[in-house]
Amino acid sequence: MSTTHAVGIDLGTTYSCIAYLNEQGEPVSIPNREGEISTPSVVMYDKGEEIVGTEALRNAIMNPAHVVQNAKRWMGDAQKKWVIDGKPYTPQEISTSILKKILADAQRQIGPIARAVITVPAQFSDGQRLATVAAGRAAGLDQVDIINEPVAAALCYVLGTEGLWFSEIATEQRILVYDLGGGTFDLSLVSYQKDQVTVLASTGDLHLGGIDWNQCLLNAVAEQFTREFGDDPRRDPESLQHLAWEVEQCKRSLTVRPRAALIVQHGGRRKTYQIEREQFDQLTQHLVKRTQEITRKLIDSHKKGGSHLDLTVLSAGGSSRMPMIDGMLTTLKGTTLSKALSPDQSIAHGAAYYAGMLLTNSEFVHSIIDAKAVSRLSKMKQQSVNARDLGILIRDVETNTRVPYYLIPANTPLPAAATKVFGTVIPNQRRVNLFIIESGAGTDRPYAELGNCTIKELPPNLPAESKIAVTISYDASAHVQVSARDVTSGLVARAEIQRGEAAPAAGAIPDDATLNLSPIDEPQPLPARAPVRPPAAVTKPGPAAQAPAPKPKAPPTDQSAAVPIPLCEKCDGILADDGTCPACNRQAAQRPAAAAPQPSKSPPVKPAASSARPAAPAKPPAVRQVPTVKPVPSSIKSVPVPRKPDASEIMELPKKKPAGNPPQRPARPAKPGNSADPGEEEFWNLTGK
Repeated sequence: MSTTHAVGIDLGTTYSCIAYLNEQGEPVSIPNREGEISTPSVVMYDKGEEIVGTEALRNAIMNPAHVVQNAKRWMGDAQKKWVIDGKPYTPQEISTSILKKILADAQRQIGPIARAVITVPAQFSDGQRLATVAAGRAAGLDQVDIINEPVAAALCYVLGTEGLWFSEIATEQRILVYDLGGGTFDLSLVSYQKDQVTVLASTGDLHLGGIDWNQCLLNAVAEQFTREFGDDPRRDPESLQHLAWEVEQCKRSLTVRPRAALIVQHGGRRKTYQIEREQFDQLTQHLVKRTQEITRKLIDSHKKGGSHLDLTVLSAGGSSRMPMIDGMLTTLKGTTLSKALSPDQSIAHGAAYYAGMLLTNSEFVHSIIDAKAVSRLSKMKQQSVNARDLGILIRDVETNTRVPYYLIPANTPLPAAATKVFGTVIPNQRRVNLFIIESGAGTDRPYAELGNCTIKELPPNLPAESKIAVTISYDASAHVQVSARDVTSGLVARAEIQRGEAAPAAGAIPDDATLNLSPIDEPQPLPARAPVRPPAAVTKPGPAAQAPAPKPKAPPTDQSAAVPIPLCEKCDGILADDGTCPACNRQAAQRPAAAAPQPSKSPPVKPAASSARPAAPAKPPAVRQVPTVKPVPSSIKSVPVPRKPDASEIMELPKKKPAGNPPQRPARPAKPGNSADPGEEEFWNLTGK
């Protein structure tokens, strides 16, 4: 039987590293052919020749138009391409070239490598993870496993720094992994105990890393040169590349020295500038503040009672070496900064540990001789969380716009799944389309489109309003899967995600790409989420319209296409802004004064008239957890859509449907060419419990 190596790869934005487990079960970094532990993630194409690593970086100044850097920033972006000598290259292809280089150099030393674990930022979307796996397979790997970078750092700390044979701990320990790399920032709160590493929460920013610090210094120096000579070096590719190289070296020098020299060469002129560390700190203080705010928010949200967490903060990633980062981390209250991890190698080492955990004992014994190491790794488990909300696009029939409808909230332990039950609108309906989305990597980022999922081959001869259960899930590696089942017969329908199909531009989204829905069956309560439902922006006709009601909300604008609305657990009505239920208040006011209050788990609610501005805020009634409709970020505009639903859509019905009557919706002004009649293969949502 051939030897099976446990190999981990840190595929970074600026540098990449590979490691494997030796005979003692310890991770060892494998140097490349140039003798370097870290390989620059740079690719150059020169007359058909592909050059990767330091040589490509060195020649970037002379031939910048043929060099690609920082490709990881665009991983999973189908629109991003670099055209060199008339040939386009995608981020996935650039990553494949980098992986081929480091794998080939490693195989010269340890032999064939058939499988490996590749690290990705915790904020990576499903599409970015799939692109990473595809790049690994294109590089020659038969099997590629994925692990989040902060989790890999935590495994390196628990199994490496603590040791494979460290004594069993009596209580749960918590660590905060602060991973600031060349292009991304990841932050994870991790707990560990005997044989278990568990991620409790994860956050970060995919567009915040060392290259952003470089850009601040580069712009400042270029503007100073322009003021002095009237010529901007950023306009010339060669001058710009030379300046970028100088800035990187200057940043590294400022890590160990209070000042460093930086040379600008452009237009036949050469000028040397002295950069003080304090100047660099001032130029980039807004970036440090961004990471500090993200870190502080995560810590505050996981305090135990009113006390601070007693956290050990692990810094990882090459950019965490900067003194300004050390200074910021030491000011975090309730934490202790640890420098136990190697900023450059800890991620790859943790991935190698995870590769060892995935291998079975029968395979692993051929690559690790020490039986104690095999036993320790085989017992160790890890559990991660999803960093993004997962859901679908729906149509809000009240505002006539499409909004995200998230079924699985962020920071849910993986694997995770949520099931919704929908109803068919016409007899013998055979298909429905779902547009799968993930929330953006940050509160100000738009959601990511994963693809259009077509559910086909529903059972034949289904009557109208037949229940169809749709399940959307994350597996242990945060890959998305979708399935559908006919509730009555139990037959499973075929569900496929056509990935890589980006959503059309605003105003051009086809009707069969989204849903109008209100689920029949509610999932289990979503943790740490306000109970919300698709908004109703208008007052419905009827007696309830004349009674006191919450202040009407303005129609959604481009900056707010979905407003969360909490519901009362008792009557399922909409709660007022102060958390009280107007309907329950009216019922309480109509009761006789001597009537005894009905027993309830929650305190009685005061009448609406006396709760306008109470001296002491009354505790709101218990609220039933319902799926989250996350407000659309301010950068996303509402998408107006026609009133007529197309085939394979789901339309929302009023909450109570009169028996024997067709569904009625509030009257709207008619629009030319539109109709309220459903299409041939449309879904109506069934309401009720």
